[in-house]
Amino acid sequence: MSDEKMPDEKLSNYIATQSAAATALLTVLVRTPSDNPPGDCAPHAETAAALLESWGFTVERHPVPQNLVHAHGMLTCTNLVIRKKFGPGPTIALNAHGDVVPPGEGWTHPPYGAEIHENWLYGRGAAVSKSDFVTYALALRALIETNQTLAGTVELHFTYDEETGGELGPAWLLSEQISKPDYAICAGFSYAVVTAHNGCLHLEVTVTGKSAHAAKPETGHDALHATNAILTALYAERDRLTAEISSFPGIGSKKLTIGLITGGINTNVVPDKVTLRLDRRLIPDESPEAAESSLRALIQSAASLPGISVRISRILLATPLVPLPGADRLAALLCGHATEFFGEKIAATGSPLYTDARHYAAANIPVILYGAGPKTIELANAHRADERLYLPDLPKAAEVIAQTLRDLLVSPPP
Repeated sequence: MSDEKMPDEKLSNYIATQSAAATALLTVLVRTPSDNPPGDCAPHAETAAALLESWGFTVERHPVPQNLVHAHGMLTCTNLVIRKKFGPGPTIALNAHGDVVPPGEGWTHPPYGAEIHENWLYGRGAAVSKSDFVTYALALRALIETNQTLAGTVELHFTYDEETGGELGPAWLLSEQISKPDYAICAGFSYAVVTAHNGCLHLEVTVTGKSAHAAKPETGHDALHATNAILTALYAERDRLTAEISSFPGIGSKKLTIGLITGGINTNVVPDKVTLRLDRRLIPDESPEAAESSLRALIQSAASLPGISVRISRILLATPLVPLPGADRLAALLCGHATEFFGEKIAATGSPLYTDARHYAAANIPVILYGAGPKTIELANAHRADERLYLPDLPKAAEVIAQTLRDLLVSPPP
């Protein structure tokens, strides 16, 4: 049976008074660019820290060493940690990321304007995931201001490299032992409660042959010809993978995309080198190691032409998120409160995306994704033009988090 308590009216009443303050905080966060790439994110972290300090928090600034930052293709990266110890007990970390993908084209609202139209706030990062800086900060502030008697600690982890892998964010905070939480909740893309998500494998394939004059192509070794064989094999594999469906709801099938290809010297020259990059989405049910091994073997076999060599490099391996023991309790509490405050059934599900939550799971920390956002990532225009957040959802999500934290850490009065 769920250990969910009745909602605490003091929390509800406090959060109801904070909608304007929450919107004001989100507005400044969205208006402060933090595109990654290029990844010059320390200025946004400083802006966020100052704003959170104005809310009464003590904010720890943790700059990532520059050599590590540059090795990961960023310019600056500072992570923020806020800790509130209510009493002896478990530590629950709430993680959201402040870096965002570049805005791209097609906006009808300024990407850094934080304009509000019909209760929607528009801007890059409004949904993914600057909104959850506000969700989590407001939830913690509500617990503090209503003098909750709790047993445990709440931490806020505001990090800045999710868009390039999370190695400098949650993974770094955990490896450096800056934090050792017992549970974690990570930023959501919508108001679903996400318990599992896909992983992702990026491979770079370099096919090398020998150039030759187009008048005498037989004197060379055509790298593009070999690449064509590789592409034929990969697209056949993509079709095959659509039949392999995850057992986790919301995940769907395995996916394969060839997203980038470059090569050749000139129109009248036999190509001596072609490079392609592919994206293989890994479902939680499969072994990432086995998937990579199978894909490498397929590519090597397809390119077995005279004079051709193939080099395969791993660019990224993000492991899938699989629920750990203890995550079911988090999910049950979040689903219960979300169902109550949003007025519709909210069930645990999976996501075909991959997130920083996997870094907490890799450290054996039960983790769930939940935060502010529209019903679907499509409604949020996540990573697309006119990204947006429905503002009435922001205090609701904060209340779901606050009530869940209270249930997890509630302590009987002395």
